[in-house]
Amino acid sequence: MNRTARAFWLSSPGRGEIRDLVLPAPAEGEVLVRSLFSGISRGTETLVFRGGVPENQHAVMRAPFQEGDFPAPVKYGYLNVGLVEEGPADLVGRTVFCLYPHQTRYVVPASAVTPVPDSVPAGRAVLAGTVETAVNALWDAKPLVGDRIAVVGGGMVGCSVAALLARFPGVRVQLVDADPARAKTAEALGAGFALPEDALGGCDLVVHASATEAGLTRSLELLRAEGTVLELSWYGDRRVALPLGEAFHSRRLVIRSSQVGTVSPARANRSYADRLALALDLLADPALDALVTGESAFEELPEAMPRLASGEIPALCHRVRYGPDPGKSA
Repeated sequence: MNRTARAFWLSSPGRGEIRDLVLPAPAEGEVLVRSLFSGISRGTETLVFRGGVPENQHAVMRAPFQEGDFPAPVKYGYLNVGLVEEGPADLVGRTVFCLYPHQTRYVVPASAVTPVPDSVPAGRAVLAGTVETAVNALWDAKPLVGDRIAVVGGGMVGCSVAALLARFPGVRVQLVDADPARAKTAEALGAGFALPEDALGGCDLVVHASATEAGLTRSLELLRAEGTVLELSWYGDRRVALPLGEAFHSRRLVIRSSQVGTVSPARANRSYADRLALALDLLADPALDALVTGESAFEELPEAMPRLASGEIPALCHRVRYGPDPGKSA
């Protein structure tokens, strides 16, 4: 069995490289997985790539199988889909999702992988981690039938939230983004679309995911009295200012945070595994393919990541493709 592997590392802020390694044989209760695809969540991973994780958030931002420490060198990532080559008999040959960095093969505990349903293509399953974030956000937000909702920020997380909200009966959901090109994505997901200046107000709920000061300010403006902004953005080392001295208090507005690192208290009876399994089930919907907006081969990552971080490659989820025998050097 081939146990050689190659991994993508951030060697210094703004610079990545591919390193060779040899894996140990899986012990009892472990699996050896050969990567098929991984995904780059542009917001979080480009923040890590440019070295923007605040020092007081280094522990919070650690990925489950991260190696190294922020700012660098570090092996980071958490959207991996692969094929189990060795391990328990009920998993060998199964396609699985794992919160693992960009690496051609890896060994993890069997409990760390989740089988991908037969109804979900492996290439779409890389979205599981982001759809899981959207599931947790909606558990926190508790939208109701007939609600008027805006999702401000048409990135990977915002689009995932909009896609799930579009399934709620009677809900008016509008994706709000400064990029007119997001209108096509919103249409594919079954949601409305508006530029920030044209967005519909009177919202019961606004989910903010633009990671900008202007986006959060506009989110507050779109609320009805006593409405709620659910804040999903991660600002890293940036500070934001808000107009809390205007009508914020008289209209009794609410800003609430949501974070995928813990299961929503609204679903305290659900585990992390339950939440991820639900996210994978939801990915049976082919409309979610609209969230995958580009693809590179694994070997191209050192060149592709700087272009993603700079915005030269516009992306929601950028997918990484692995070859048939990725353990071998090119």
